[in-house]
Amino acid sequence: MSEPETSGTHPGQPRPVRLRDALLRARIEAADRTGVVVDLRDAEVARLEILNDALDPLFAQVPDQIDLFDRGISQGDTPRLWIDVVAHIVMGRDKRMYRFVQDTRFGRIVLAESHDTAVIVEAVTDYVARRMIERERAMVIAPEPQARAAAPPRRSRLWPFVFGFVLGAAALFGVAVIAVLRNW
Repeated sequence: MSEPETSGTHPGQPRPVRLRDALLRARIEAADRTGVVVDLRDAEVARLEILNDALDPLFAQVPDQIDLFDRGISQGDTPRLWIDVVAHIVMGRDKRMYRFVQDTRFGRIVLAESHDTAVIVEAVTDYVARRMIERERAMVIAPEPQARAAAPPRRSRLWPFVFGFVLGAAALFGVAVIAVLRNW
């Protein structure tokens, strides 16, 4: 900070600093910093657009009926090149390295990381192929299970109960008759 300015009428007394002047200086400093951040973000977007153009031949080969992939660059605090809903490419800390990441239920995993666009294009190609295979497996209709042989008709459980009841009653009657004959 600079020393407080003095007024011309009283050379020994400091002149009060005006808030408006301080706000103006703070805005100028913030604009300078914002300009640098905007330049970095524009450079990130430009590199992502270069990679997006390099991926055009790959996505031209994907059949139209497969709608898994929704490629596009999202603008924001962190520009991203989206491949599908769960995978995207973002620039690394040095703003020159591509980082291909996938969001999973266990967190974000890095699929590939390189300064070279060809390496990232190769990683995206492998990812697209794996996703297409997963889709094919999910779309396959499982064969219907073979019909089982007809189960034998189910027997009624009432008749064995009735037979057991009658047999038990007859046995009790027989025991009672034998007990009476012994006592007589």
